[in-house]
Parts: sequence; structure tokens; C-alpha cells
Amino acid sequence: MSKTHGRHTPAFLLLLLKDGPSYGAQMLSRLKAELPFCLSDSAIVYRSLKKMEEDGLVATRWVPEESGQPRKWYSLNEKGRAALDDYAEDIRRRLRNLQFFLERYDTDTTGR
Repeated sequence: MSKTHGRHTPAFLLLLLKDGPSYGAQMLSRLKAELPFCLSDSAIVYRSLKKMEEDGLVATRWVPEESGQPRKWYSLNEKGRAALDDYAEDIRRRLRNLQFFLERYDTDTTGR
């Protein structure tokens, strides 16, 4: 199965920001290191962060770096926390559906 998109990337980014402020590359590194199957790449992460900023789910600030360009840091705000709660409920519902699928699949394929 190919890696085509990261449908829940915004949910995972908000979850990471719950731990504290972060910047895009740092969050992508964490997604790759911590998720069992990371379906996000840098383009998906940065598009998601831009949309989250436009939707008012995160606060941003530019921080000068000693070497190189300033870095854009993201932090979770109240609207983002509410969105994170909504994502968690949605994922719980989807998980129940996926568990149903696997149970049904396993039952139907054991008699092959």
C-alpha cells in the first residue's frame, strides 16, 4: 500500500503541540519517529500548519536563529485545544469502525 496522504496530519500536529511549542521540521521528525506508520511528508505537514494557522487553531511567532533564517514556531491555543478534542472523538469513532472491519474480516477469512 502506497503512502498517498496524511488525512489526520492536523490531529497529530495538534497532539504534538499539546506538549509545547514546536516548528515544522521538528514536528515532522517527531511524526516519523513516534508514529507506527507515518503517512505525512514535509509538504503535507506545512500545508496542514498553514491551514491550521488560517483557521486560528495555532499561534505563531518568528524566532531569530543564531545561524540562518528565523524559524516559525507554532503553539496550541484554545481553539486548537477544542479542535484536538473534536479530532480525538472522531478518531475514537473511526477506531470502533476499523475494529469492526478487522473482526469481520478475520471471521470471514478464517474459513477459506
